[in-house]
Amino acid sequence: MAQEEGLRSITLNADDSLAVYTGVPGMVGSPNPNYGKQYRFVKVTGSRKAGLADADDVVVGVLQSKPQVVGQEATIGIRGVSNVMVGEVLNPGDLVVSDAEGRAVKAGTGATALGVVIESTAKAANQLASVLLRIN
Repeated sequence: MAQEEGLRSITLNADDSLAVYTGVPGMVGSPNPNYGKQYRFVKVTGSRKAGLADADDVVVGVLQSKPQVVGQEATIGIRGVSNVMVGEVLNPGDLVVSDAEGRAVKAGTGATALGVVIESTAKAANQLASVLLRIN
């Protein structure tokens, strides 16, 4: 099970790529799955604004909250151990970067890693893994 530990965070406002109505789990009209863009890599998109990171973006952290509307505060983990949505099978010790959907994927040779997987078991795509963030 993915866990967070010693996580430091900042707060920025969500742009339209992060603001996703998730409602209440199980309630009529709420989407399923209900996690929105939570636990994905994010970037700065404007003055005190954050948006979903792409593979080539400068990443500032991992979204911890689920902003429902544009402009709502978004909590972003910047240092420590965070849950991160996985974009492919990852194993403990794998260095990770962001894919086009803000998910963690294996870092290629020469890429600047955003973190290292510290989970005790392999994680498949669209699962959460514990990642020690190495964002500079």
